[in-house]
Amino acid sequence: MIVSRRALLQTGAAAIAWPGLRSLALAADSAAADTLVVVFLRGGCDGLSLLAPTNDPDYVADRGPDLRVRDDGAKPGRPVRQNCAPTVDFRLHPEAAPLGDIYDQRHLALLHATGLMNGTRSHFVAQDLMDRGLSDSAGLHGGGMDGWLTRLLRIHPSAAPAIATRPSLPASLGFHGASLAIPDLRSGLTLPGGPTVKPTLAALYRAASDPFGRAAAETLTEMDLVDLHLPRGADGKVADYRPENAAVYEETESGRAFRTVAQLLKMEIGLTVACVDIDGWDHHDNLAGRFSGLAGQFSRALAAFWNDAARYHDRLTVVVMTEFGRRLRTNKSNGADHGHGGVMMVLGGKVNGGEIYGRWPGLASADLDNGVDLAVTTDYRGVLAEVLTARFAAGHALGQIFPGFTPGRPMGLARA
Repeated sequence: MIVSRRALLQTGAAAIAWPGLRSLALAADSAAADTLVVVFLRGGCDGLSLLAPTNDPDYVADRGPDLRVRDDGAKPGRPVRQNCAPTVDFRLHPEAAPLGDIYDQRHLALLHATGLMNGTRSHFVAQDLMDRGLSDSAGLHGGGMDGWLTRLLRIHPSAAPAIATRPSLPASLGFHGASLAIPDLRSGLTLPGGPTVKPTLAALYRAASDPFGRAAAETLTEMDLVDLHLPRGADGKVADYRPENAAVYEETESGRAFRTVAQLLKMEIGLTVACVDIDGWDHHDNLAGRFSGLAGQFSRALAAFWNDAARYHDRLTVVVMTEFGRRLRTNKSNGADHGHGGVMMVLGGKVNGGEIYGRWPGLASADLDNGVDLAVTTDYRGVLAEVLTARFAAGHALGQIFPGFTPGRPMGLARA
């Protein structure tokens, strides 16, 4: 992967606000530390398609047979046993069936009716709030603009490295200097302009005393550590990555992202946080077709990653989230507009899976938010807080990581 000068400068500029910069070389000493993978399905994933209440009379009445997950027919949903709402036949979308086996193995927990307690239906506002670990829009205008993962890494002793699998860092890692944007590793981690550019920049910034110069030098050191840990052939080229346990990564956004995380995890450089953003979930039209394709790609990629990373299961936790769900009633374009409650997932070797957590509010008109959307009964921060408490011993710092949030009674999602 070639890192642009702009991307390098963006990473360096973010590091100016990070007073405790540490090289990835130090992080290599904590290679056995836990790894958190945060997956954001951007665009507003339809939770009523991903995890459908197939026998709910309001679901059946308000979504036509071609726009809902069914419990019969040629491609029924994948049933999941649960105690959240015993009378409801919840099923994963048929294209998400690869996740059903992990659920049955009790490594995958599902949460319905999750999201922001704020009622916004704006992509920009909702994503910004979640990236910052907030619920109230007023918080976006006060204090620092760092992300919730930045705050986690600030208090966690194994604070680096952190990576994102797209060309730029998400706002959840805002103002965290010890982070790299790495969409792909098949060509290494280099700068444009040839092999002389990196040593030239390193010499330029080596003696720098200003914050930006020091940050740029740190970024180059981090890039070197990742690049030098990549297996190479006799010709010096990066060797082909070979997944384990017959895992297959498709050439899709999801496949490439999870393959990159798997590579970095196995390099044993102390990967603490990885951010995976999957775009394209804003299905205002052709919901059935578009959702099926994207859900299949995502589910197969996540299942491949889980199989590939089998020897890391006990130190690996994956959280899947989205900014909001879609409306119960579909529109005239056979799509669904912005809704409220959505679905989250938590996957890991120390996750108490095989269950749907949270409270199912139902889909009767009187139970819907504003009479049109699945209500939110579980604050997304409560899910994240449980994971951070169990896996990172961060219970004492939840008020710092999620300003203004007061944790409720734990649901028992994960264990230390």
